[in-house]
Formats: sequence, structure tokens, C-alpha cells
Amino acid sequence: MSKKVINQNSNFKAKFLDSIGSDFVFNEKPINRLKDTNLNLKEANKIDKITQLTELKKQINSISDCSLKNNSKNIVLGDGNINSSIMLIGEAPGIEEDKTGLTFRGEVGNLLEKMLLAINIKKQNIYTSYAVNFRPPEDRKPTSAEIKRYSQFLQTHISIIDPKIIILMGSTAMESLTGLNSKISNERGKWKEIIVKNTSYNVIITFNPSYLLRTPENKKYSWEDLKRIKKKIIDLKINI
Repeated sequence: MSKKVINQNSNFKAKFLDSIGSDFVFNEKPINRLKDTNLNLKEANKIDKITQLTELKKQINSISDCSLKNNSKNIVLGDGNINSSIMLIGEAPGIEEDKTGLTFRGEVGNLLEKMLLAINIKKQNIYTSYAVNFRPPEDRKPTSAEIKRYSQFLQTHISIIDPKIIILMGSTAMESLTGLNSKISNERGKWKEIIVKNTSYNVIITFNPSYLLRTPENKKYSWEDLKRIKKKIIDLKINI
């Protein structure tokens, strides 16, 4: 006479599942833990960037004996997508930006949005900032000394965002990152390779929207620059 073998372990599992009253669906398909890991890494990277940007803002706000800071209401650091592959850098905040603490507001902001939409880019999908983070008195051009003083912060800013493409709008932005103080009309539309904190970046110089509002006849040159930017985005396979 043979004895029937009872799987006590299976009986225990069945009773346990019944006792907690849960409906389980068992699937032999493996869990994609790599996807979850990538999401966690992206989230951690975003949090790290926010922390670094907060610290950078504190450093800039701690500047003393600066007429730009003393005559401004707000610091304007940057806004938009901090994980974007495109970083657009303007010259300095104006009256609207100084009021809100945000980049490219009012008429200037409207024109910039139209320029970007012309190459299928929404402003909120890129990251925008300035070479100088405080509004100059009466919107004057920052001096070379002021530009140089803030350039160290700009380099840190770029290093934190770590974009694939940098768009410099206006002569102040051009001088701050490249050191060039020649006519912007001689430098615009040319791709340059700039090294910031041991990392190489693709950089293009173009006119600032505020300048185009004063000289609309130069919009045709900006359009040529925008087409070059679009081509570079395609070449680098950047998703915006």
C-alpha cells in the first residue's frame, strides 16, 4: 500500500492567499527593472540639478557692491526644462523680467516664442537664462567688467544644465561665454565649439529679440540662424 504524498508547502501558500483576501494575477513575463532604474536615475538627476541651481542662485544673490543687483527687484536665474538639450542665453533681464523673476517676458518673450515655433520648438521645452542675472539700470548694456564678473556664474550654470546646444542671443551673451567683443553681425550664424569646465559644447550666436524689435529688417538673418539651429538639432538627433 503506497502513501499519498501531500505537498504541505503548496497547501500553506493557498491558505495564506485565501486568508488575506487578495486577487493575484500571476505572469511569467519578467519585470523590466532596467526601465524603473532609468526612471529613478532621471529623477535623481533632476533633483540634483535643482539642488545645484538653488545653490547657484544663493551664490549670485550673495554678491556685494554690485550696481546691477542694487538697482534690481529680482534675480533672474533661468526657467524652462532643466533637462533640455538646448540652453538659450540672453543678455540681461529687462523691466518685465525684473518684475516677475522670469526670462523673456512681454514683447521680447512673444517674439522669441514665435521665432522658436518657426522651427517647431516650444519655449517651455528648452532652458532659458541670461549672461547677467540682474537688470542693468535703465536697461543699459552691461560693462565688460560686469560681464566678466557674472561669466563665472554662467559657466557654472551651463555645467549644471549640461546642454548639447547653446544659443547665445546678443553681444553680452557672446562676450560672456566666448570673450569676443566684436560686432555680433560678424560672428552670428557660425557654429563654434566652446569648452566649459572641461566639457565641449556646440555654440551658435544670433541676434537678441529685443534688438530685432528695434531693427526688424534684421529678422531675415535670424531666420537663417534658426534654420541652422534646426539642422543641428536634426543632425544630433535631439528630441524637443
